Amino acid sequence: MMHTTLVSTQQVADHLADWRAFDCRHDLMKPELGAQQYKEAHIPGALFASLDHDLSARKTGKNGRHPLPEFETFVRWMGAQGLRSSDQIVCYDAANGSMAARLWWMLRWAGHQAVAVLDGGLAKWTKEGRPVDSVVPQFKPTIYPGKRSLLAVDAPSLHQNLKGAVLVDARAPARWRGEQEPIDPVAGRIPSARNRFNMENLQPDGTFKSSEQLKIEWGAVVGGGKPSELIHYCGSGVAACHNLLAMEVAGLGGGKLYPGSWSEWISDPARPREKS
Repeated sequence: MMHTTLVSTQQVADHLADWRAFDCRHDLMKPELGAQQYKEAHIPGALFASLDHDLSARKTGKNGRHPLPEFETFVRWMGAQGLRSSDQIVCYDAANGSMAARLWWMLRWAGHQAVAVLDGGLAKWTKEGRPVDSVVPQFKPTIYPGKRSLLAVDAPSLHQNLKGAVLVDARAPARWRGEQEPIDPVAGRIPSARNRFNMENLQPDGTFKSSEQLKIEWGAVVGGGKPSELIHYCGSGVAACHNLLAMEVAGLGGGKLYPGSWSEWISDPARPREKS
């Protein structure tokens, strides 16, 4: 059975020998912390996927904090990890799935459908007393047959078609309103963007809400439109992937990602901004 959204800790435990896992832990304020934590302990068989070095392109000052790498570059990375098109892949991070969702989206972007996020992440895994180790596994490189399968929206096309765009901002409400901005140099939002804080996708224990509950909540965000009309963004194209995952869990797939997000948008003063 192919898993394409979420998997449980029990499911991963049952398939440690035959599923591929990636540790996506990352701290925006301490960028090297994830790699350090991976070296200390991780789910057996997992490789580390660095948000800054593996899942992002080089920053130019104009392309955001976590610019999407070139498609061919990412597909080569997949091959270097020894991935095959038949692999079931599991992505996890420290807890809530925000970082893991970035790799989940990118693998689907490259045409790999059998990829899911570990619900509750490493926090749930370790709380349940499941095994961890510090062994870095070795996999024979492959040539992965990547096929571009999802649409990423770029800044010029979004700016040109802004009047008709249906935008969803995944940042915390205070950042969406422009009241505070702890990371980027300018506060505010892209004009007309709706707000759906990605942490609202979760229950208090850090696992995702039920598909039924997410369908009700995301149905309100979509309103009378179509899920496929939504363009998701956040600060740097990470938390927005969490919202895209939640919509898939809810059965409301088809939304698009603007990977450059707010950090890219504000790099050009000609692009409009607004605050509440």
